[in-house]
Amino acid sequence: MKKAIIYSTTTGNTEAMANAVKKGAESSGAEVYFATADSADSAAVLASDVIILGSPAMGAEELEDSMETFYGSIESGLSGKKVAIFGSYDWGDGEWLRLWRDRIAAAGATVVNGDGLAGHLSPDDETVAACEKLGKEA
Repeated sequence: MKKAIIYSTTTGNTEAMANAVKKGAESSGAEVYFATADSADSAAVLASDVIILGSPAMGAEELEDSMETFYGSIESGLSGKKVAIFGSYDWGDGEWLRLWRDRIAAAGATVVNGDGLAGHLSPDDETVAACEKLGKEA
């Protein structure tokens, strides 16, 4: 099984979450493609069995710019794919993940982790464990 984990980060919080997701994915025996949104290969991502995307909440509950650009480059190819989403935030209530989930579903993909996995600021032990579980089970 191939799992692609693509993330963007501004303060390092979502990067820490992505590294925990990667650890879980590797422990599942999956072949893992791991990259930042500004360096990811769209074709490699779309060739994966599971796509796991991470972005911090920015501004008024929006995706970080490089993730918005990357996501836009793969959105039309998501039909029939399994996708999971995660990210960190400082304020708000996770609306950016719910909006993203709706976009992914509208593209024809299945969001395999419900409303997504949100971590408040720097991930604590519970969030790290949830990220590892996401990587392993997605």
